[in-house]
This record gives sequence, C-alpha cells and structure tokens, in this order.
Amino acid sequence: MKKLLLVVLTLSFLLTLAFAREMLPADNLKPLDSPQGISIPNSREVPEYTFTKLPTAIITNYYDYMIGSYNGLPLRVIPQVAGGGYFMTYHGRRQPTATRRSFYTYIDAAGNVVNNNEITSVQNHEGYSTLAVDPISGKPMYAWHANADDEGLLEVQFTSDAFIAGIAGLFNDVVIAINNPTPLVSPGGTPTSDNEFIWPTAQIGPSPIAGKRRVYLIARNSVYVTQGPSENPYIAYADFNEADIENGVPLTWNYVSIPEMNQWNVDAEWRRPFHAITVDDAGNVYYAGYHFAVAADGTTDIAEADMDVFVCPNYGQGTWTRISDFSNLATWNPPATPGGTAGYFTDSDNGDIPYTNEQLHWAMANSAHINAVVDNNGKIHVLGVWALSTFNGYYYPAIQFVKEFVFDPATQDFMVKEVYPQKDPNDTFNTYFQPWDMEAPWGQVDEYGGDATNGYYPLMATDWPFCHWDQAAHGDAMLFHYNNTKISESNDEGMMVALWQNAQRARWFNYYSDTDYQAYANTPEIYISVSPNNGELWSEPIVLNNVETAQFAGLKPMWTYPADKVIYVSTDGQGRKIGKIGVMFYNDFTWGSNAISPAYHPTPDGGEVMFMELQITFPYGTSNSDPSTPSVSNMLNQNYPNPFNPETTISFDMPVTGHANLSVYNVKGQLVKTLADGKLGYGKQSFVWNGTDNSGQNVTSGLYFYRLTANGSTETKKMMLMK
Repeated sequence: MKKLLLVVLTLSFLLTLAFAREMLPADNLKPLDSPQGISIPNSREVPEYTFTKLPTAIITNYYDYMIGSYNGLPLRVIPQVAGGGYFMTYHGRRQPTATRRSFYTYIDAAGNVVNNNEITSVQNHEGYSTLAVDPISGKPMYAWHANADDEGLLEVQFTSDAFIAGIAGLFNDVVIAINNPTPLVSPGGTPTSDNEFIWPTAQIGPSPIAGKRRVYLIARNSVYVTQGPSENPYIAYADFNEADIENGVPLTWNYVSIPEMNQWNVDAEWRRPFHAITVDDAGNVYYAGYHFAVAADGTTDIAEADMDVFVCPNYGQGTWTRISDFSNLATWNPPATPGGTAGYFTDSDNGDIPYTNEQLHWAMANSAHINAVVDNNGKIHVLGVWALSTFNGYYYPAIQFVKEFVFDPATQDFMVKEVYPQKDPNDTFNTYFQPWDMEAPWGQVDEYGGDATNGYYPLMATDWPFCHWDQAAHGDAMLFHYNNTKISESNDEGMMVALWQNAQRARWFNYYSDTDYQAYANTPEIYISVSPNNGELWSEPIVLNNVETAQFAGLKPMWTYPADKVIYVSTDGQGRKIGKIGVMFYNDFTWGSNAISPAYHPTPDGGEVMFMELQITFPYGTSNSDPSTPSVSNMLNQNYPNPFNPETTISFDMPVTGHANLSVYNVKGQLVKTLADGKLGYGKQSFVWNGTDNSGQNVTSGLYFYRLTANGSTETKKMMLMK
C-alpha cells in the first residue's frame, strides 16, 4: 500500500515537476487519527523583545511557495567592516503570469531597503536562489537554478557582487557553476548520465590557499533511478579573495560528490535523504540531516540509523565518511483509563491491541526543509520535528514537537535536545517531554477526560509545528511541502536562534471546530526560541501572530527564515545578552499555495516578501525565577579540533565575573601550560593552546588534560595532540 501511494503521488506531480521542479513529496510514515489535545503549558521565561524594524513589505510577489532556499538561509548578515545590514535573496513573479525570477535585496544597517531587483536582466525561469556572504569583505555570492543552454535540464548559475563603497548590485558575469546533465558512476560501478543537480545551497569557509576563502555550492539530484528521489548531491567549489570579486576574476570551479549517496541513487533499496551543507573554520565540510530507508519490495521499512553527518576533511577534497545514529527516543504508552494497565495507543494492524512501551517512540519526521550550522565549539546543529511514532510505520500528526540533533565531531556522538516543548527540569522519570505527563507525580497520566459511560482518555498536549492547518492540502502532501525549521549559526558570543511556524490554534478551529479558537482561523504563527550559549539552553519561544501581535495585524506569515547570525548589541544590568535578529517571510494574501500543484486555492493573488528585525534579550535558561549561577561543570566545553595539530581552542562560559584558572597537564598530572589565571568577565571565554609548555618549548604528541577552576568548582577534560 505504501508503495502504491508513493507511485500515485509521483504521477500526480510529474507535469508540475517537469517545469517547476518542486521537490517530490515522500515520507515513509503513515498518519493516524490524533486527539485534539490541550495547550502546552508555558513553564519557562519568554524572552523580552522589541521591533527594531517593523514588518515591512519589500515587493508584491505572485509566486507563493517556499520563496527562499529549501535547505539554506537566504538572509545573511553583512559584517560591520563592510557597513553592516543584510543581503537577502528569494524567487518571485512581479505579475501573476510573469516569469519566475531570482531577486536580491540590500538592507542597510538601519533596516532601510536600498536595493531590490532581479539579479539578471534575462527573462528566464529561475528559482530557489541561495546566498552566501564573505565574512571578511562582506561581498555576497548568489546561485539559483535555470535552464541556461539548449537542452531541457536546469543548470546552477552563479554570480558575485563586487559591492564597493556600499553600492550593491555590481554583479560580475553570470556563469554556469554546475552544468547538467552531469554523468556519475556509483561506487558499485553503475553509471548514470541524466543527473540534474538543482536546488542549490551556498556556504563559504576557509581555503587551503593563503589569503583566500572557499565558496561551496551543493545541488541535489532531481533524477532518480530506483523507487524515488535519493537527491544525491553534487558539490562545486572555488577559491577567491576580495580582489577577485572586485575585479571580476572568473572563479575556477572544482567538483566532488558523495560516493555513498551516489550508490543510494542506484540501489534497489530506497533511501530518501533530507540534508544540508555546512562548513567549519578548520576546513571540514559537513552534509547533515536524516533519511528513511525502504527495502527493494517498496513496502518494507528498513530499521537503520537515520540521523546522518557526512564529513569530508581537507576543504572538501578528502574522503567522505558517514556517521549515523537513531533519532528514536524512548516514550511509554499511557493507560487508556484511570488505574488501568492497557495502553491508550493501539495497533490497528493487529486487532487494536495496545502498543507496548517498546513499540512507541519519538522519531524525526516531516523535516524536509532543514538547514545545518556549526556552533562556536565546532558542533553541528540540525533543527527538526520529532513525531510520536510506532514500530510498524505509523505516526500521530498532532503529536509532533520541535527538537534538534547536535553532533560533536570530536567525540562523534549525537545528542537530541528539546527546543519546544521541554520537560520539567524536576522530572527525573522521563528522558524527554511526554505530553500526558507534564507535572508531578512523574510517571503517570496527569489527567483524564471523558467518563465511565462514554469512555475515558488521557488528556495530552498536542502541537502543529507547520505553517498551515490543513493536512490534506496539495494531495495530502502539506506536511511535506510546508515544514520549514531553521536555525542560525552561533555568533561570537554563542547566541543562536531557532525559528519555525505553528498553526495549532488555526487547526483547532478549522479541523476540530473548536469555536474557542475562531479568532485564529486564518492565523499562521511564527515561533522564535533563542539560546545564549551555543544551544545548551533554549528559551520558551516568542510567538508572533495577527491576533496577539499588534505589529502583525492583517499579516499571514509563511516561508519564514531567520538571518544566519544574531547581531550582538550589549548586555543588560543583569548580565543577559541582547541581540538583533533579522527575519524574512512571505505575507500570503490567501493562505495556502496556488503556485504548486494541486493548488490549494484557485486565485493567483500572491502576497508580499517581508523583512523585519527584532531586538531580543536572551534569558538565562529554564525558569521564570531569578537565574541561579550555573556550575562550572556546565561551562567547560570540549576543545576543538580534537585531536589537533598544531593548535586547538578551549572555550568556556563564565557564570559570573570572577577569578578563573585554565591550565594544561600531562598524564602524570604535571603542569604543562597555564592559559589563563586572573579575573575574567561574564560570558564566553576562549583560549588557544599551540602545543607548547610554559617555557615555550614544543611538547610531544599524546594525551593531555585541561582543567578549569572558577567560582569554587573545578572541571577537567581530555584532549589529544597528534603530530
């Protein structure tokens, strides 16, 4: 049945995909009826915020679907050395029947729109533009896909902006960075010649060439060989410096692919990936996300580790290695009745017998449009949605919550962290938030609805982290098309933002006919959670909507993207960090997409591309009470890189201003190097050890310990020097 459904979906989208090239929907999980549920209680501090730039319309846009990159951030901060502000890109139509084009926008440091126009002057069908900004010079680079030659396939086009003296739009020649079709041979020896690599994402990282940086363009394959899209990627990279861009020097492009994913594309088994590219400051390239796998019979799920990080060292020129782990998180089946033992959730494939606790879990799902970032400690972050799921391939759509997975390259460990909602810190029974067990006593259902006559049911919190309420939209593919979880990189102060959308209250009215939520009938909401310390702690989200937020009156925000970084402003009198985050979104005139097939509504009336900026006071963490000083054991981070040669960075977060000692010891416990010994201020502190002792002599390869003593506590971690 699953294979049949996928075939039907595939056929229904073929005509649309032949021109528009939207991603083909697919998921291996089958939806089950879900309870309406109750609201998630607020248990943590909501950040204070103000608008430093009110929601402002940039242009009326008649293309009303996923206006930014699928798997990147189309809004980028311009470094202060280049004047500050933002560059932005999106695709759109100026008129309902116009050609879809790729646009750029330059917003100055005061939030004023200085430029907004098409990138090229050629009337060509362009789309899914991406953007990267050189962190040294502030010069932007753009890529998008379009048919740029005589055959019918799309190419990835590229240009850079010289951006001299604050003047944007000084574009260099547009070139084909990835030319299709691109032939490949899988590791097993199977050749493919009709590959079409599109939907590009751009990232900039360090270069092995002194004085230069390296720009990476990754594009995903829209042509598949076996059961469905594997979207194996193709990567173009080129080295540049500021002078190259200002003088219009043509970049020299080189190409790599990920062999294991090329094999996925030709295997009889089907693996559908949802990944994004990111790079670190050490020259490592990462392709991170998750996938599902189906056996060659087209119906049998393959139970395998589904969270992936493909890593390639040496600036993308090394060997690709995949590290994976299961996204499954433990849960339990709440009793259906007070004092009962039979679980509430039952197996419809097996006579409605209650699932055992082991047959239920939380799993990553409906997270096709993610991005990946690196924090200040070198860890990879991917924000997504976890659904209550069953061992036999079902899930409960109304019970889906936002979490992130964090991958530590130093230890090669994965960790899943809750963003929203989060379990009570006093809950020692559950590892993760369980929506029927939100208050003490832990390990039992909080409350039941119903009665003995009509039947009982456990009351549970539900959520809908999507930008539309109607699961049936677009041929039952709304959850695929409309998921969009995005996360910013860490800035120098470790500040991050997680952003997604929610239509829970609209769904309660429109789907469940709950008149208490009538005011939210036409209300997609924006959720913004913030972290002051590289994702160690996530706040209760800020919620913006057209009912409760005066600045959003009349707006229906869709396709929402945060800037790639928080702009640090200051700290307040309590030592809390204050930062600004820019946001790009689409104000949809009629809620739901007309542009993709089947259309949700018949009128191509479009909407507006919008920009806003918030100034946010980042809370300490987890409660509404005054923050207590965290222990040093939560402050010291793993050094990065590790192992290292010739140097490594050790960072920690000072809980308060005070004396701190950071020292390196050998395996005999002898002092090797004192890196810090004195008064340090509140917040992030970083020190580089170059492998020398206190006399300046190089030490030998081997295991070393670094110890932090501060605020009356001590913590020690290991590191490895390899020469």
